[in-house]
Amino acid sequence: MTGGRTIYVAGQVALDQHGNLVGAGDLRAQTQQVFKNLQVALAAAGATFEHVVKLNYYLLDASQVAVVREVRESFVNMASPPASTLVEVRRLAREDFLVEIEAIASVPL
Repeated sequence: MTGGRTIYVAGQVALDQHGNLVGAGDLRAQTQQVFKNLQVALAAAGATFEHVVKLNYYLLDASQVAVVREVRESFVNMASPPASTLVEVRRLAREDFLVEIEAIASVPL
């Protein structure tokens, strides 16, 4: 996409609107919360997942990527998915975080 407004959403983690962890020890629940957080952040900037052109995933265990992909499919248009990168990391900002996801979106002017 060219000529649009670019939106960068910093890494989102599995905290709810009150700052409480969602899904302790449960990658699926954490991933669902992360995508909900991304959705809220995108909406605040006037975007949706249809505008997302790149997702970066940070996982403690890359062998669990199927769980993340399954959740992603309920948010992202898989007929035209964004580019993505997966990085396995030793640790995230807090020990109880299992996944962090950041997004780049391009909204047409």
